[in-house]
Amino acid sequence: MSVTYATLGELKVGSYIVIDGEPCRIVEMSKAKTGKHGSAKAHVVAVCLFSGNKKTLTAPVDARVEVPIIDKRIGQVIADMGDMVQIMDMETYETFEVEKPKDEDLKSKLQPGVEVEYWVVMGRYMITRVRGAPKS
Repeated sequence: MSVTYATLGELKVGSYIVIDGEPCRIVEMSKAKTGKHGSAKAHVVAVCLFSGNKKTLTAPVDARVEVPIIDKRIGQVIADMGDMVQIMDMETYETFEVEKPKDEDLKSKLQPGVEVEYWVVMGRYMITRVRGAPKS
């Protein structure tokens, strides 16, 4: 797995974290100091990158958590295959299939020849944005 470790207290809203084995983006975070001898706790609400589900985590602020390593790359759409898209990496020229994003605006722009930015997160691929018009 391509993860690194950080303490929960170091993370902020917008950071990425692994909850239940799924990479998530933190959308809400609060810290609370418990009683006289208790340790501070952090309550994290995050949205899964791939499914869009909300996940919560409550843990001590000094707890070590996994942070996914996100590899941002550029590729070109080779073929549209229904709910999948075939992409060729612009550096390594390897081809692979990626599920189309759920965002309708982004999905409508995917056509052969278009350059896209995609992320490799924990061995899974996701298209994040379209970079430009198809080259003819």
